[in-house]
Amino acid sequence: MTALLTVARKNFHADLVGKETLSLSLNDVASNADGGQKTSLAIALHIAKELSAQTVEKKLDGQRLGKQFEEAVERFLAATFPAFQSLRPGDWTIKNFGGSRADYQIAKYEPYTHLADLARAIKNDRTLASVLGNSYEISPDILVLRNPEPDEVINGQRELVDADSGQYAIIRRMNQEQPIVHAIVSCKWTLRSDRAQNARSEALNILRNRKGRTPHIAVVTGEPTPSRLASLALGTGDIDTVYHISLPELIEAVDQTGNDEAINMLGTLIAGKRLRDISDLPLDLTV
Repeated sequence: MTALLTVARKNFHADLVGKETLSLSLNDVASNADGGQKTSLAIALHIAKELSAQTVEKKLDGQRLGKQFEEAVERFLAATFPAFQSLRPGDWTIKNFGGSRADYQIAKYEPYTHLADLARAIKNDRTLASVLGNSYEISPDILVLRNPEPDEVINGQRELVDADSGQYAIIRRMNQEQPIVHAIVSCKWTLRSDRAQNARSEALNILRNRKGRTPHIAVVTGEPTPSRLASLALGTGDIDTVYHISLPELIEAVDQTGNDEAINMLGTLIAGKRLRDISDLPLDLTV
């Protein structure tokens, strides 16, 4: 039998192609390519053909592409990560906020519930607003949430907790009922300098504003150009790892360009454990 993760990866690509998130124009320009960059055009075209992208008369606008990409990543994670109970047991929820991002969503969940009070204070105090600005704002694309567990589940195999200990741990439902942020996944269909910077800034806000363990911080992208992938993936301290929608196909496409700079950069990102395939993400979230 084919593994669930392999099937889900194929379904993810079929989702991108079927909804025309990944498509080709009448003159063979892929929807994730930079039309003004020769290397980007060549790599994106190879990947699009490998994934059986269809030719369309008009490419979808950027906002719709971004929305559909987020939804596809959400469906992929929902079909895969909760199935890995053998590695990471729990009661999981995958949420894509889409158009509701204007609401302060992350403050509904641990370890960020205190940010709701901070947002209200800043709204009512111009001095505080001028000092903090938007340094506390986090607008996630996708959250992987773990629901707190009742004591009956925690004590399922052995009496581990009782009323005398563990009275503040957020995993216990008796202490608090808000879901816990396990991972924050940012979705960038393509990468330009501003998008890479936005992802880094949000990652730093996630780190600075938590009151508890740092969630996984991941970025999923369809960007075809190694130099632009490097603008986000190189370095450590903010984003855990960048995940490409089709890394094996990207490697093959970059090799075929014969561009030594692009080949070396992609090799550096992979060998340096900064770039992985979308199919690695559910497994990495179990760690």
